[in-house]
Amino acid sequence: MEPIIKVENLTKIYKGGVRAVDSISFEINEGEVYGLLGPNGAGKTTTINMLTTRLSPTSGNAMISGHDIIRHSLDIRKMIGVVPQDLTADEDLSGMENLLMVASFYDIPRSIAIERSKRLLEMVDLLEASMRQVRQYSGGMRKRLELIIGLINEPRVLFLDEPTLGLDVQTRTTMWDYIKDLRKNYGMTIILTSHYLEEIDALADRVSIVDHGKILITGTPTELKASLKGDIISFGFRSASDSQAVLEYPKGLDVISSADGMVKVRVENADESLPELMSFLFQRGIKLHTLSVQKPSLDEVFLQYTGRSLREEGPADRMKVMMNMRRVRRT
Repeated sequence: MEPIIKVENLTKIYKGGVRAVDSISFEINEGEVYGLLGPNGAGKTTTINMLTTRLSPTSGNAMISGHDIIRHSLDIRKMIGVVPQDLTADEDLSGMENLLMVASFYDIPRSIAIERSKRLLEMVDLLEASMRQVRQYSGGMRKRLELIIGLINEPRVLFLDEPTLGLDVQTRTTMWDYIKDLRKNYGMTIILTSHYLEEIDALADRVSIVDHGKILITGTPTELKASLKGDIISFGFRSASDSQAVLEYPKGLDVISSADGMVKVRVENADESLPELMSFLFQRGIKLHTLSVQKPSLDEVFLQYTGRSLREEGPADRMKVMMNMRRVRRT
């Protein structure tokens, strides 16, 4: 089956020689949730802007449902929905008015637009607030409105660019539920950019790690974590002398650290190795004070392939949202 999106050597170089996207290639299957994971400035948004025909590539190309992003931009815009990072809804209009305004851009008959808007507003629990000005909405309500604005034309492909940027954990989790429902109920193809590790892990079927405009590795979240080949077991002992027993394990262990009664070891599969290790310690009469098992995380995968850890930028994110909101008020 042909992929619904096919990207080949897509490149964007800005003035001054800044290479924001550096010859990336990937394919996305219909109905798939595909994640682009990376820090701010990695090239995720530039990639989205080219695929949604807002930016022209410097070189390379992409096809969406058989349409060329350069030659068939109008056809592509009719079949996609876009939820950008920035808050774009007009604050002086109500939620319903915003939806109807965007529907008019697609020449959707008003009667159909009203019925569709009510259904979308109900889906994200905004129907009761639909006649209030958007300036009265909370940050979470605004993000939910942005989501359904991107759905008003019933797109085949939905682009979500940092859809939960700046939201608190509870509201972010609610947004995840809405995104999961879109995939389940409509079979929609979703391209999701994020620098939130748990967001990509929870939503994406496959993910590409992006840094400095390049795709470093692609796979399912499980495949990427499994590529690190190992679990970390942390033993806490009541005395430093007891901790020596682990180091005497006859099969040998990859010891990461050993100090102050704490020993960390890496094993290929903790589910298989831990019972044998516990039996070994029990036979020597050694009792554990603490025990934990750490499976590989996407953050460790990112560290492995980029040489640095990917951390959430919470306060900066919230500041960015506030600046965007002020910008919208001034326009």
